[in-house]
Amino acid sequence: MKVVLFCGGLGTRIREYSESVPKPMIPIGHQPIMWHVMNYYSEYGHKDFVLCLGYKANIVKDYFLNYKRQAHGDCIVEGGKVEMLGAPEEDNWRVTMIDTGVWRNIGGRLWAVRDQVRGEEMFAANYSDGLSDVNLDDMIAKFKASDKVGCFLAVHPPVTYHLANIDADGRVKEFITSDKSEIWINGGYFLFRPEIFDYMNEGEELVVEPFQRLIAENKLMAYRHEGFWRSMDTLRDRQVLEDMIEKGEMPWRVKASASVKPRKT
Repeated sequence: MKVVLFCGGLGTRIREYSESVPKPMIPIGHQPIMWHVMNYYSEYGHKDFVLCLGYKANIVKDYFLNYKRQAHGDCIVEGGKVEMLGAPEEDNWRVTMIDTGVWRNIGGRLWAVRDQVRGEEMFAANYSDGLSDVNLDDMIAKFKASDKVGCFLAVHPPVTYHLANIDADGRVKEFITSDKSEIWINGGYFLFRPEIFDYMNEGEELVVEPFQRLIAENKLMAYRHEGFWRSMDTLRDRQVLEDMIEKGEMPWRVKASASVKPRKT
């Protein structure tokens, strides 16, 4: 299954970084957040990526054209020779980089790469700025078994506010945290059948007009996820993810998380 990654936005809410690099290239640990997203899909066996470039496209291209895996992987240096220990996931990636222009929105970027997913039974798409431990195999299976054209990951907003349930007369019925509420937002992980382009017009924002057409024909589904999800919209969000990596807590690393066994008490 091909994976379309939107990586051409300006990232205005995290401008301190995005003025010098595209938002998906902002590092989390030693690698850009986009690498973590790509590694997530790769661990599920999906290694054919289509990158929709835009803002500072040359930086993304340079990263992949001049990737030095010895700078990130375990290695042995002896004299002038470098021996890598283990084969990293990215050795098997196929990365197609398409410059979709700085001016395009998400829908416009997807429209611009429609030929790249032509003939696919389905394909994935991602905003490239959020991490999750969602079971992708299950999400794909449920979408495949449906008659829907589009599917998006539905998550609870990661806010610390307590939500108030208030009657019309002002009586407070309860306070609940966001993770216990029935508020769901778009988590930026998508699955589509190629028929999605029949519901789109060039220049339209993906989750606005096209999604409204899908909804009108009952062709859009949501996959609810109660587990880990975090987008990197602000510097605080980035720090949260950085802190998790420093502690070795990376639920989005599917294989690593599966290999960790609970301690016996």
